[in-house]
Amino acid sequence: MKILTTFLALIGALAAVSQGENAESNFTSSQDLKIESVRVQYDEALDHLVWSIEVDGVAGKTVPTATGNLHGARVLGYVFPTTLKSTDVGFGEAQGIVALALTSHPDFDDTPLWDENSDQDFGNDGIIWHPHWVVLNADDRVPGGLSVLQFDKDKDNVILPPTNPGMPMYMDSPGFNVSTKGNKIVVVVPAFRMNQQTSFQFDAVTAYMEVNTENNQYPLLGVYNVYDVASGDLSLPYSVSK
Repeated sequence: MKILTTFLALIGALAAVSQGENAESNFTSSQDLKIESVRVQYDEALDHLVWSIEVDGVAGKTVPTATGNLHGARVLGYVFPTTLKSTDVGFGEAQGIVALALTSHPDFDDTPLWDENSDQDFGNDGIIWHPHWVVLNADDRVPGGLSVLQFDKDKDNVILPPTNPGMPMYMDSPGFNVSTKGNKIVVVVPAFRMNQQTSFQFDAVTAYMEVNTENNQYPLLGVYNVYDVASGDLSLPYSVSK
């Protein structure tokens, strides 16, 4: 799989990359982003998959502070790269790595259908940890070497899930339940929302991303630092358990 080979080659150099210009230094030192273990379990009785990452610190405690702007907005993520196909999660055919990203970003809300903090305002809870399906591709324009795959709304014939947030990239806001307790962050995904895929490979990554809305020489959402990789080399060695 060519895209996976490229992805693995890039990840080998990520330990040395620096953060984005606006990133806070405590992200790098935070034990909340140091991965201890990762697991995806399929519950046959309930027909859903439970995805979890355990860290050395407190899962989800470290969050970005607001910059006051969408351009340069900080995004932290607990990310599960997978061997799933783009069509398994509602996208059309797309080349890249399908990942389930649990993110926090106080400067914007990209889940317009969901009210994660239950305050009756659907546009103010970007800082609350929430999930996205994304397609990642190699991108040497940013220090982390990766970005969310973009498209041209006027030219490209792109299929997105109806729950997408309306941004010109392969991103969905599926609304799955995310919870944090102690050192574990968990998201529950019904199997029918994954084309009934219950056997695939995956890995876990903690990463810093940044939004760019002003310079078309850089991606809309790029990866600027990878803090930890569960496998050490992003070889996607883990399998779904039952």
